[in-house]
Amino acid sequence: MANHALGIFSLALAESGLRLEMVFWRSTTATLFLYGAAMMHFSLALWTLYDRREWRLPWIEILRLASGFSFPLLLIGHAVTTRLGDTLFAIKPSYALVITNLLVSGRQGMQLALLAPGWLHGCLGLWITLRHFQAMRTIKHSLIALVVLVPLLAAAGFFRMAAEVLAIGSPPPARPNAAIAQATLAAWKDDLTMAYLGAVLAAFVLGRLHAVLRRPA
Repeated sequence: MANHALGIFSLALAESGLRLEMVFWRSTTATLFLYGAAMMHFSLALWTLYDRREWRLPWIEILRLASGFSFPLLLIGHAVTTRLGDTLFAIKPSYALVITNLLVSGRQGMQLALLAPGWLHGCLGLWITLRHFQAMRTIKHSLIALVVLVPLLAAAGFFRMAAEVLAIGSPPPARPNAAIAQATLAAWKDDLTMAYLGAVLAAFVLGRLHAVLRRPA
């Protein structure tokens, strides 16, 4: 989101930031940490669904869980388009290309919506963990302002870049295998989404069955 916010100044600056970001995140070490953390996080989330017996939760926990489980539904498409697109078809991510495709398909609203659940889930998780410290309670209002300001700046950067892309005009020429790449990536997205929903549903149902079987007669 910080990189999106660079778009407030110019599309070129955001593209430069993206290239530096890719150098870091596409390294072997960062990739292992990123996807290892994602798998660990997802495993813990499934265990929460399976093992939890009491679902009368405070509203902040409900919001955290809802944002956490909804986030992958938006993130899967983004990850498939950027990471798999690069791996399978050498489609290098760029703001100009992504924004052009979003504007053509009318999905820019979905891309902006991607910002909210993950950011909110992460912030709530950190706050629930750290709110017991007096220092955190002291700067609570500053943290709330940061939670609101960061995605707003990112959205402002996105709209500024979209306006610049529209001003530039004609989109880049389509790649020769663009149709094949699009169909392949769409299939990956659908399969991963179904696998995610299936895993979430299975964890919840198995957890309820386990609770019933463990209940004293």
